[in-house]
Amino acid sequence: MPRNIEIKARARNLQQQTETAYRISDTPPKLIEQEDVFFHVPKGRLKLRILAAASGELILYHRPDQAAPKMSTYSIAPTNKPYQLKEVLEGAYGIKAVIRKTRELCTVGRTRIHLDHVEGLGDFLELETVLADNEQPEQAEQEAKRLMCELGIKEADLIEGGYVDLLYGRAPS
Repeated sequence: MPRNIEIKARARNLQQQTETAYRISDTPPKLIEQEDVFFHVPKGRLKLRILAAASGELILYHRPDQAAPKMSTYSIAPTNKPYQLKEVLEGAYGIKAVIRKTRELCTVGRTRIHLDHVEGLGDFLELETVLADNEQPEQAEQEAKRLMCELGIKEADLIEGGYVDLLYGRAPS
């Protein structure tokens, strides 16, 4: 399974943090509208990310809930029929929660910077530093921590779980 080091934090000064992300990014920012539909599953987290009527991704991931850099393992299956897949998964597992967000995506090397506005919650930053197949996580953690400093993310800004946990209370993994 692919792995990354993830950091999720409340935006302290979104305008300044956005300007910094734009300045250090290797790519122009990309605006993405997302609807994440979470399903009840016995292990990990399963969400269907709906990007458009004919574009989505089914994502299974496992990660600890901690207010610190955390290792996440994940599998992604693209779909061109997200609404039909949603109906099937809802029938099999039931919907746990729905999160809607507007995301600006920037990249710095192998790190994705997400500038997120989450409906009902506010503004957040997320860093995802992708690990190579056999790489130990320490180097990726150091890269993520360096970007935290550059973006003005303080340890007090870090959040433990995910947006679904913040919006709906602690959701079982």
